[in-house]
Amino acid sequence: MGIKLKNLISKRFQELEDQIQTVLQTKRISSPDSPFGSQEYYDSDTILGWAVKVKNLLVKVAGENSEHYKSFLQSEKSSSFSNVSKFNEYKAIFLAAKEDYEGGYLSSYKSIVQAEVFDSELEQAIELLNNGYYVAAAVIAGTVMETAIRELCLKNEVTPGKLERMNADLAKENIYNINVQKQVTALAATRNSAAHGKTTEFNHSDVKQMIDTIQLLLTTHLSVNV
Repeated sequence: MGIKLKNLISKRFQELEDQIQTVLQTKRISSPDSPFGSQEYYDSDTILGWAVKVKNLLVKVAGENSEHYKSFLQSEKSSSFSNVSKFNEYKAIFLAAKEDYEGGYLSSYKSIVQAEVFDSELEQAIELLNNGYYVAAAVIAGTVMETAIRELCLKNEVTPGKLERMNADLAKENIYNINVQKQVTALAATRNSAAHGKTTEFNHSDVKQMIDTIQLLLTTHLSVNV
């Protein structure tokens, strides 16, 4: 994730934490004559607005299958005579997510699944390479790289497009540096040569180095984990 997006997410977490006070300031005490007697409560619309914004952030940062998001949804379904206890549950889940994010412990389910898919496809490329099919291996490895770059664009709100353009835009936005951009350009050239059957422009060793480089990039600069 680029520094720009990380700062934006951190800012949003802080904004929503600050807005907790807005909810707390709406506290009222119901009439003793109410069905459940005198008790504290918060403005329901203010809670709803805050909760919607928190869920939106949790989905983007942790994913719909994260424990944080699922716990928040479960808390919404829980019954309570007072919305004070419900909001306290919301707040606890939100603050736990904020702490985990700041500690670097949040990773979306989609990112984990995508990483597993990449690993599987690169293993296939390695097997093809070991069996002499270096052209097919180069095409598969190049496709993995392009898919990872596309995901990185989506994660950092960079408009996806052709590989050359995405590569340039990611470097321009400082998502990764100029050296990584040059590596991606070189790897893309090998992939294109393979895709067009220009087998004289690369060899078995080039593809092995290509796969090794892509594996390294996937764990560093091309990772889409939050």
